[in-house]
Amino acid sequence: MPERNVFVIGLDEANLPTLNAVPDAKELRFHPLLTIEELQGGEVSVAALLEKARGVLDAFDGTIDAIVGYWDFPVSTLVPMPSERYGTRSTSLESVVKCEHKYWSRLEQQKVTDKHPRFGRVDLEADDPRPPEGVRFPMWLKPALAYSSELAFGVKDMDEFRTAVAEIREGLSRVGRPFEYVLDRLTLPPEMDGVGGEVCLAEEEMSGIQVAVEGYVHLGEVTVYGALDSINYPDSPCFLRHQYPSALPEPASRQLHDVTRRVMSRIGFDSATFSVEYFYDPRTGRISLLEINPRHSQSHAELFEYVDGVPNHHCMVSLALGRDPLMPHRAGPYAMAAKWYHRWFANGVVHDVPTADDLRRIEREIPGVRIDIVPDEGARLSELPGQDSYSYELAHIFTGGDSEQDLREKYDRCVAALGLTFDETTPGGRDQKNG
Repeated sequence: MPERNVFVIGLDEANLPTLNAVPDAKELRFHPLLTIEELQGGEVSVAALLEKARGVLDAFDGTIDAIVGYWDFPVSTLVPMPSERYGTRSTSLESVVKCEHKYWSRLEQQKVTDKHPRFGRVDLEADDPRPPEGVRFPMWLKPALAYSSELAFGVKDMDEFRTAVAEIREGLSRVGRPFEYVLDRLTLPPEMDGVGGEVCLAEEEMSGIQVAVEGYVHLGEVTVYGALDSINYPDSPCFLRHQYPSALPEPASRQLHDVTRRVMSRIGFDSATFSVEYFYDPRTGRISLLEINPRHSQSHAELFEYVDGVPNHHCMVSLALGRDPLMPHRAGPYAMAAKWYHRWFANGVVHDVPTADDLRRIEREIPGVRIDIVPDEGARLSELPGQDSYSYELAHIFTGGDSEQDLREKYDRCVAALGLTFDETTPGGRDQKNG
């Protein structure tokens, strides 16, 4: 069989091992298309990125069999645009934007389910912006579009509301302005007239256990292939770990699958993967939809490989090549797996960052782990890109094990082995992030 050429927008070294672990990887050749720095540095130009991508694809001497990506905006929206030009498979640009634009997404969700919080737009042009009518404290303020959890703030009163609005106003255009280029390519419904990309959304706070479901749509049929629990640091909105498979009871899982199928069908998604995040309240049994990502989570690839035997990249690649992306079930070496976020909650300069050889040694000494370091030696944490509003990521640690205790022990051993040190920082003091 001839080799198939798969172009990956934002291909990075961390994902190469799991991409090469998909079934039939020997028949595939993965090509980078645009770098992470080009895609996420400063205020990006979607038009310029498209032009660069076309230059690479037009100059390629071979077949262009698939164009894929596993990152948020602008990657998610860049996949369908060249796919249309070069005749490769993807979902429509409109369906991606209906997921990415948090306000438009809520408008679509409420047409098929009530499993979402009260929400509304905040008028950033007002002299004294106020919460939307009917949306009560505590609430979350967030841009309609953002990288990860950037510029997302939990607020419990008007003082915190005003502070969050001021920060969102200042940083909104970095992603909002480039998103306008994408919106201009679509025919928007009347309810989106004048909304644009530089929008602030307010949503009532949800509580309970956070869970993500991953799936895909193939030939119009929505399939959910896995659910993961997300556990936060104590008294913090920041993730400590994602754990697979989810421990939710069966009735809750059925609700998640049902709502996901209805919403993704309503949006018109097809030939692509997705990840939908929810809250589950164990006291009431209610689920509430947090957000829809028009791509699978690359950060879960190792977890699916540990437990099911195949990384979730398999579904993305299979769909792009027109194949049935059926996932194996519990065919991996471990009963459960987790992705841990080793974080620091104060500013400072990081030292004693392990080398690549150090990391490989730790991985050999502790079976069933993989470590990705975020900062370079001597980096100031406040200058790291793409961080949330409350912490700084130091390392992503993937663990596979036979029990939750096994996962935690491996994580603790990895953190101790990393041996990171800091200076110019006082946890809990004046350098505390947003403290």
